[in-house]
Amino acid sequence: MSEAERLLRQKIEEIAAPDAAQMDAARRRQARLAKPPGSLGRLEALSIQLAGITGRLHNSTENKVLLVFCADNGVTEEGVASAPPSVTRAQTENLARGKTGAAVIARRLGCALRVCNVGVRDEVREVAVIDRVVLRGTANIARGPAMRREDALRALAVGMELAEETARGGADVVGVGEMGIGNTTTASAVLAALTGAPVADVTGRGGGITDEAFFHKRAVIETALRVNAPDPLDVTDVLARVGGLDIAAMCGAFLGAARARIPAVIDGFISAVAALCAVRLCPAARAYLIPSHASFEIGSRVVMDALGLVPLFDLGMRLGEGSGCPIAMAMLDAACAVLNDMATFDEAEIDDGYLAPIRRTDAFTVRRDT
Repeated sequence: MSEAERLLRQKIEEIAAPDAAQMDAARRRQARLAKPPGSLGRLEALSIQLAGITGRLHNSTENKVLLVFCADNGVTEEGVASAPPSVTRAQTENLARGKTGAAVIARRLGCALRVCNVGVRDEVREVAVIDRVVLRGTANIARGPAMRREDALRALAVGMELAEETARGGADVVGVGEMGIGNTTTASAVLAALTGAPVADVTGRGGGITDEAFFHKRAVIETALRVNAPDPLDVTDVLARVGGLDIAAMCGAFLGAARARIPAVIDGFISAVAALCAVRLCPAARAYLIPSHASFEIGSRVVMDALGLVPLFDLGMRLGEGSGCPIAMAMLDAACAVLNDMATFDEAEIDDGYLAPIRRTDAFTVRRDT
């Protein structure tokens, strides 16, 4: 075992399970708040999850940071994307300059943005971009492995270190996004390898491609899986053979957030595949994940089922970049406000005895047989 692998395993072992006692305390407080039981739905569940993540009953998600990992993918040589590879470099710079969709959403919703170059092929000229380059893009997975195992481990370490560094800097929550032309292809390949799902069930049209290009994209992924034969029980092997530097770094970021005991928000399809990689490496990391939106990509359903998570909202989004994360973080703000600031029945001077029969059963769901 290499030193990089040994260190990764050591850090993974340090990821703790959520604090069950604080989660119970949050449930008890939710039950005392002046509202019908469960009436704030997933906001209540989020507040309980946050208590488990941080080990504190009362939490804040005021200090929000979106981490975006950028890298090129050699599989674009196969014509699987509508945009040229040069767009990766351009949008990496535009993200840092605050000019992309994710950047403007983040700014409007009070979320800081950190853009990390982990593998952009062309020279990035924007000084605000964090330079943690592992490789200048990956190789073409249709012809061989994307990268060496050591490169995948280095990218994992970059993501973990950046998430932990961000947490030490005061972040209450991180979002994890990406920028990389061709990365819906690599994400679909990784998902198919990890789950055994048919390629047709996990492959969408990404940024938009013609029918001819779409069927070719599926064939390319089939070829990549056949040529590389990734081991589904070895996440690092899957990432190295058919993944990307961006996905590996995002996987590391999810693990780093869990190790730092802060929530990590999943963006769309590619981010969710990276989250699945993190959970396969460390099942305890799942408790730290908060899904944002239901991606338009068909594989989103497969990966969410594999994670056992349900997105918080569905706006038909398919941009990537981490664009869904700041929106989900606003929901975390609401969840914290409810638990922290809402009056209990005692404080509101309301006798909640009338709720006794309601609390003993499901008194809210309307069934067809009633």
